Amino acid sequence: MTYTRKNRGVCSSQTTVTLADDGTIQNVEVRGGCDGNLKGVCALLKGMDARDAIGRCKGIRCGLRTTSCPDQISRALEEALAQLENVPAQDAV
Repeated sequence: MTYTRKNRGVCSSQTTVTLADDGTIQNVEVRGGCDGNLKGVCALLKGMDARDAIGRCKGIRCGLRTTSCPDQISRALEEALAQLENVPAQDAV
């Protein structure tokens, strides 16, 4: 399943994640932001279990911001997993 989320509080504008039925990350794309860094992060996330990726990315900050592109990716993954598992996002992970 593919899920797209509008990012908030960061330079990037949107995150799209594709998950397999078992929650494995098949693809991550981030629109905008630091192009090379985000391409690297997205490549590293491919093949990971979404729950593991959320654990690694959630809460990362960018400078004085309360969030970052990796944190926004974790939020997109949480929402995608919730949709995949058909439960509210806050209860999914």
